[in-house]
Amino acid sequence: MSLRRRTVEVLVAAGLLGAALAPPASAAGPGPGPSVPLRVATYNIHAGAGMDNVFDLDRQVAALRALDADVIGLQEVDVRWGDRSEWRDLAAELGRRLRMHVSFAPIYSLDPVAPGDPRREFGVAVLSRYRIVSAENHDLTRLSTQDPNPVPAPAPGFGEVVLKVRGLPVHVYATHLDYRGDPSVRVAQVADTRRIMAEDRKHERRPVRQILLGDFNAPPTAPELAPLWKELTDIEPGGPTYPAQDPVQRIDYVAVSKDTVRVRGAAVAETLASDHRPVVADLLLRR
Repeated sequence: MSLRRRTVEVLVAAGLLGAALAPPASAAGPGPGPSVPLRVATYNIHAGAGMDNVFDLDRQVAALRALDADVIGLQEVDVRWGDRSEWRDLAAELGRRLRMHVSFAPIYSLDPVAPGDPRREFGVAVLSRYRIVSAENHDLTRLSTQDPNPVPAPAPGFGEVVLKVRGLPVHVYATHLDYRGDPSVRVAQVADTRRIMAEDRKHERRPVRQILLGDFNAPPTAPELAPLWKELTDIEPGGPTYPAQDPVQRIDYVAVSKDTVRVRGAAVAETLASDHRPVVADLLLRR
């Protein structure tokens, strides 16, 4: 089965047939025009395990490939973390198997079990068909899951990459916000996110194209997310994303800068390769 046919099957089920029939950015012609197409996605990969809680990276590779996205933000990415993901480097392996550039931003980087072994890491990643010009791992306020008595404190895991998409610089951010019912940590994380993204806009001479991809662990109407929508457009994909089987909540997001990125279409893809469903969106980058 061809890649294009697989993509259409996934997105037809998700209600994005029109976008699936449009050429992705990597296949479109390079002629002059007012904007540049880009297909992006976000996916919490649950450390390689599906809705059945069985580790199966082949299944996730197939799901990711079917999206035919140019840029993908990933959450819950293990890098030699432990038995649950067979001590594998999921970021590097997904990049290699999908033939995409990869940038991994650890939230946790722990000493190895045995001296001399690689560090145990867990975090977020960005996969890109376009070359990654630069990458940075920013701090957000976090309440550590590795500390028995955590207190909110700055910690890494807010990944940023700068891409050149047909000559246009694009800032892509991958994030995973706090999961707890108390929204106070998410409030701080949203403030941190806005500050970091505002600094990028301030230091660029030209208008900045920004794309935020992630698992926000809150619905679109959550008060703690409201400040994000002052500068960003929340792309409504037309359905919930969690849990993957019979989803009832939308907690996975693609959000873009209001003045520099336009949305052509978006959808939630139907797959049980993780406990979340991926969100895919077709964008137009303003020149």
